[in-house]
Amino acid sequence: MASHKPVRTIDARSLRALAHPLRVRIMESLRRDGPATSTTLAGEFGESTGTVSWHLRQLAEHRFIEEDVERGTKRERWWRAVEDRQVLHTAQLSKEDPSARVAVDAYVQELIQLYFQRASAYAAQEWPAEWESAGTIANWDDLRLTPTRLRELNDELMAVIDKYYPAEGEAAAPGSLPVSVQLQSFARHEGRS
Repeated sequence: MASHKPVRTIDARSLRALAHPLRVRIMESLRRDGPATSTTLAGEFGESTGTVSWHLRQLAEHRFIEEDVERGTKRERWWRAVEDRQVLHTAQLSKEDPSARVAVDAYVQELIQLYFQRASAYAAQEWPAEWESAGTIANWDDLRLTPTRLRELNDELMAVIDKYYPAEGEAAAPGSLPVSVQLQSFARHEGRS
């Protein structure tokens, strides 16, 4: 049942193209909600269609999105996220190209803001009891791991999540809803700072 999406490692050039707050939000919208036009996205983000169109072209140039030609017309272009799993190795990227650190920071900060907004929106909404009791927002601050063990933990968690992706061609189960899984695992400094 593992995800069959190809894996793409994001390089410094592509990251610089992605590391813009509006582009990150466009990407996340296309991934979560499916294909859209520049007009639809402009309305969603309170931006002009021209601005959104320019950012869409930048994302397409770096192969993060592609035109959805099956939906498009002469007057209307639809865009969709490329079906791949994107991996960003921040330490390796910063080592290979120290100037990429600014783009890494901008991209990661925007993602953290989006993830926070999603969790806050979930907490503010009312859900039927069966959905409310199935979800979780949890935190563990008492693990003590080496970098190797932290990588092992993350690899195991990713393998578990992969098991829940539908097999290629498999339909979603009746009654299912889209689910956001947010995983955050990182070292923290000890004591108060």
